[in-house]
Amino acid sequence: MKEHKTRILLGSPIHQKPLVLRQFLDSLLRLDIKGIELDFYLIDDNDNEESSLLLQQFKGEHTHILLQPSGYHDTYIRNDTTHYWNSTLVWKVANFKNMMIQRAALLDYDYLFLIDSDLILHPATLKHLVETDRDIISEVFWTQWQPDSMLQPQVWMHDEYNQWERLPGEKLSPDEINRRFHEFIAKLQAPGIYEVGGLGACTLISRAAIASGVSYNQVRNISYWGEDRHFCIRAAALGIPLYVDTHYPALHLYRDSDLERVDDFIQKTSATAEPASEPGPPPQPEAESSEPPSAPVQISQRPKLTLTMIVKNESGRFLRQVLEEHRKYIDEAVIIDDGSTDDTAAVCLEVLKGIPVHLVQNTASKFSNEIELRTQQWEEVIKTKPEWILNLDGDEIFEAGFAEEIGHLLREPGVDLYCFRLYDFWNEDHYREDAYWRSHLSYRPFLLRYKEDFHYVWNEVPQHCGRFPENIFELPHQLSNLRLKHLGWSRAEFRLEKYLRYMLLDPEGKYGWKEQYISILDQHPHLVPWSE
Repeated sequence: MKEHKTRILLGSPIHQKPLVLRQFLDSLLRLDIKGIELDFYLIDDNDNEESSLLLQQFKGEHTHILLQPSGYHDTYIRNDTTHYWNSTLVWKVANFKNMMIQRAALLDYDYLFLIDSDLILHPATLKHLVETDRDIISEVFWTQWQPDSMLQPQVWMHDEYNQWERLPGEKLSPDEINRRFHEFIAKLQAPGIYEVGGLGACTLISRAAIASGVSYNQVRNISYWGEDRHFCIRAAALGIPLYVDTHYPALHLYRDSDLERVDDFIQKTSATAEPASEPGPPPQPEAESSEPPSAPVQISQRPKLTLTMIVKNESGRFLRQVLEEHRKYIDEAVIIDDGSTDDTAAVCLEVLKGIPVHLVQNTASKFSNEIELRTQQWEEVIKTKPEWILNLDGDEIFEAGFAEEIGHLLREPGVDLYCFRLYDFWNEDHYREDAYWRSHLSYRPFLLRYKEDFHYVWNEVPQHCGRFPENIFELPHQLSNLRLKHLGWSRAEFRLEKYLRYMLLDPEGKYGWKEQYISILDQHPHLVPWSE
């Protein structure tokens, strides 16, 4: 009988120095995973090419690794004093972790193990955390958050980082707080499993917890700093207790000087851990050299990208702005002009001059039967023998980073479909978010690798049939953190036109959501500022 294995997705957003990253990756390979099927989901958020190359090498040398570029090029300042975070970095990382939660849920993993890339794990860590049978549990590690300060664990009991017990309504004197603080620190120095109020950075999350709705989304009426706090508050509100294990403390490489502790940590932990059965012994670290690193391997020409759009009377809206951005990265375009009475077709040909454009002009609009229009679009695209198909509307535009990252997406051999979040803009710099407008909280398919041998099946309904065949999720797919702006709602006159069209074509909300149709005309919707 085939041995049942616990399926775990190990996720890590990585923005790390090469020397620390090498130790982190080697640490992952030393994990004892007997009885575990371990897959990796690593997001490359590095601004250091050597670190990105290390991740590429790691993926090339080992199996079951999904490596995804982040699409960001932020600066994260670290020195031997401390680390400097800002709100943008915090919520960017929160989004990465949410993507990992979604992947673990979608692919039905037993656990998601989220770990920061500056930790070195004891080989027994993962197997032991699974054996604790807790829904959310972190392995402890200890850090001097400031030079010459005492070592403190990454877990706490309440509020932002209060490390002492306190009952609701209990008022404590400074002396009592000090006594309880040292009692808490002493307790966590003894091997055991303890319930806490907050944790992070080295956390195992069960399938049941994920199904309950845990996430790193911001709790908007809480001002606490850091995505882990919002995760823990949401988990507590859902009734999921939080635990810390202290049997196998990790080593935190918070400063470059902490690298000096790695060899001793490995020597001590290797003596008490069983050898890893998979995925094999770690590669030997290369000798340090004063020579500069060699140039990165040259990447081959990326596959062809075909943009396809359905447009109608778009010349006075956002079409020119959108196409000027798209022409930076597309190789070809297939455009269906669905009965325009203005110069939409001429604008397409003008802005995309120099790029092959396959333009089809319908004398009468087919939009009242969307499935007919979408299948026509599909058939016209297929005639051009596409490699990748980017299906966008005439009022949709990616954020600026897409042009730089699209090449990485198209070259990913193990992915045939990318899904993105679509933000409905209600003016030039705000998007709408409320009970009826939440499209940006989920991922939808916009970029597909065409495969001639795949049998595509359409959702045969007259409205809201989808831009692609409905069975494309049978193909290997991936979520991208790159964001897509939907500008079509950003002016009041355009919103009114759409409202009237939806109420004419689908007055009962049979193919959509009638309450959302009605909400289009809300006078005071909740708007959120956009930040690039």
